[in-house]
Amino acid sequence: MYTQERTAMSNLVVGGPVAVNSYDNAIVAALLENRPVMLVHAFNGGYLRPADLKEESHDKGVQLATALDPDTKEAQGHLWYVTPAGLFGQRPLYFIESAAGQVSPEPAGGDEADAGRGDDGAPKPQRRRITVHQEAPKSTADTVQVGLPDKVGDKWRGKNGAPEDTQLWVVTVTPWGGITFVPITHPDAILGFKDHAVTADSEVRLTYNWGGDFTGTVINTFYPRLPSEWSVPYHHVFT
Repeated sequence: MYTQERTAMSNLVVGGPVAVNSYDNAIVAALLENRPVMLVHAFNGGYLRPADLKEESHDKGVQLATALDPDTKEAQGHLWYVTPAGLFGQRPLYFIESAAGQVSPEPAGGDEADAGRGDDGAPKPQRRRITVHQEAPKSTADTVQVGLPDKVGDKWRGKNGAPEDTQLWVVTVTPWGGITFVPITHPDAILGFKDHAVTADSEVRLTYNWGGDFTGTVINTFYPRLPSEWSVPYHHVFT
């Protein structure tokens, strides 16, 4: 059983992974404020990172890492944006975008001065997204890739002509404070690991959600962690 201690000012989590409620500041920051977070696995505390951190890489997958090395931290490979992307019925959809290798475009000129800009007027950066294979989660094609919509392979593009189809996720906050990712193209699957094995350098795959609901199980749950928690001693996480 893990425990948690919180400070009144910074609301940081010490130790971990821990069970937090759905009002955890990291979940709010990820889903509402679009701030980059670490996606820490609930089972063994490893975090998700792109297999290749370089911005020109669009055909590599995602791994579970158990050590936050300087190169990964410098490249922001441990950080992800859970970016709003419209609605599916009444459920909001999101992209899972890597902070590693993002490209900040030059401000557009002329009549396109406002194209691709956020609410603050700044150009939106191009971020590589986690993309699902069309035929996932079949055993021969159940992997994911991290790439821009127009740079991933044909089988990682939407069947209906929209590249974003295979990059849209339903994000569900679990009762114990984690989050589960469900691709809209494969509603019976959730983001998991090859052979269901959660070990160092595990390959992220889509796995069938045998529970039949959107809460998933502890083995496919992730806890968002804010960048401000980098200096917090994760006694049970990075060993």
